[in-house]
Amino acid sequence: MTVLIIIGVVVVVAILLGSMYNSLVKLRNNRENAFADIDVQLKQRHDLVPQLVETVKGYAAHEKDTFERVIAARNGAMSARTIDDKIAAENTLSSALAGMKITLEAYPELKANQNFLQLQEEISDLENKLSAVRRYFNSATKEYNNAVETFPSNIIAGMFGFHKEIMFDLGKERSTYEEAPKIQF
Repeated sequence: MTVLIIIGVVVVVAILLGSMYNSLVKLRNNRENAFADIDVQLKQRHDLVPQLVETVKGYAAHEKDTFERVIAARNGAMSARTIDDKIAAENTLSSALAGMKITLEAYPELKANQNFLQLQEEISDLENKLSAVRRYFNSATKEYNNAVETFPSNIIAGMFGFHKEIMFDLGKERSTYEEAPKIQF
């Protein structure tokens, strides 16, 4: 009778451990799928950036450094391979695009150009979509990290190499977005 109880306990523990492991795998895969959604939006962003830069170049030829930073950041973002590298590269690209946006404020005739307006609208729409998929990715990452760090699944996570993952945040740009916009007349 004692042997049956021990076998029963071992079976129950094995089922629980297997269930926790499977749950961790599902959460990790959900996070990776969420980043695949971001990748789709980033590809569109990478395709639009050169078009925007070329449109603006005609108006602001002397702003060469700004455009080179944007293109270099875009190329860096396109060559990043891991999720962590892509997050860092996209933060750099976002920063470069913000710098270009500031530069563009000095060119009112550019803001009236139809090609520029259309590209700006497409990029704005794309940035909104990116924001939404980043929120979903961060939600999936939070769920995964909670499972990796909480008991008892943290034991299984440690045994099988699951580890805490980074969120897709704004990095250094966070302070820029937390400031109220300055309105000047």
